Amino acid sequence: MNYVIRGNNLEVTEALRNFVEKKISRLEKYFDSPPSADAHIALSVIRDDHKVEVTIPFPGVLVRAEEKSADMYASIDLVVEKLERQIRKYKTKINRKLRQEGSLRSQLVENGNTPTLMEDEEEDPIQVVRTKRFQLKPMDVEEAIMQMEMLGHNFFVFANADTDEINVVYRRKDGRYGLIEPE
Repeated sequence: MNYVIRGNNLEVTEALRNFVEKKISRLEKYFDSPPSADAHIALSVIRDDHKVEVTIPFPGVLVRAEEKSADMYASIDLVVEKLERQIRKYKTKINRKLRQEGSLRSQLVENGNTPTLMEDEEEDPIQVVRTKRFQLKPMDVEEAIMQMEMLGHNFFVFANADTDEINVVYRRKDGRYGLIEPE
């Protein structure tokens, strides 16, 4: 795995780089062969908050996590734990699906010839508990953001009056807004 490590408001020292590479390389144990992916790691410091963002496009799945704490090394440990949980969850879903289909094909590490389920990763199946239907009124992005704020939601689905497509506006963690458009 290749590591692309960059620091924002922070100099990435050799010790910090080695620590990140050592921790992120732990994720390779979940795959038969070491993935030829580029792990993108962004380290930043903003007002005593040490933030770590990691994005890794593994074969068949993109994993991404971010964590922040008062210590950079603690943030790195937390983000690696979060990534491991995501990969184990994905592996569990793949193994469950393979067992149901009777297929033995997988890119993830398997014990022997039979896929196994992680004991601590039992989870309930995904259920839709409520369905909402509503009329999409054509509006511009600013009006959609205003509507989202009035409703007190974190996102809002609307028909974009400029493009005649369905879009989603959302509130980001930094307080600014994002727009999702179809390709």
